[in-house]
Amino acid sequence: MHHHRILFDKYHPGYFGKVGMRYFHKLRNKFYCPILNIDKLWSLLPQDAKEKASKDTSKAPLIDVTQFGYFKVLGKGVLPPNQPLVVKAKLVSKIAEKKIKEAGGAVVLTA
Repeated sequence: MHHHRILFDKYHPGYFGKVGMRYFHKLRNKFYCPILNIDKLWSLLPQDAKEKASKDTSKAPLIDVTQFGYFKVLGKGVLPPNQPLVVKAKLVSKIAEKKIKEAGGAVVLTA
């Protein structure tokens, strides 16, 4: 078995041993946080709601992302300009909130 250890130390350094810290009794549910980028927000709305929102910009559609299984909204992508949107989520990044408010929308945080 000794030559096996030499081979691994030579060609795969760092294979043996430990690294990092241990997390005792890690409950995975605590870290469950599916994400959604703002470029996918409009795809959650039904087609008739999209048409209604494009005609009348005084009323913004409400999207509750938790109903679609997402907890956090991130800021990748762009939103259509002058299309306000109210987003309801557990967590929202700073960039996503900034982009939603620039488009004339609002962010509602839920527990």
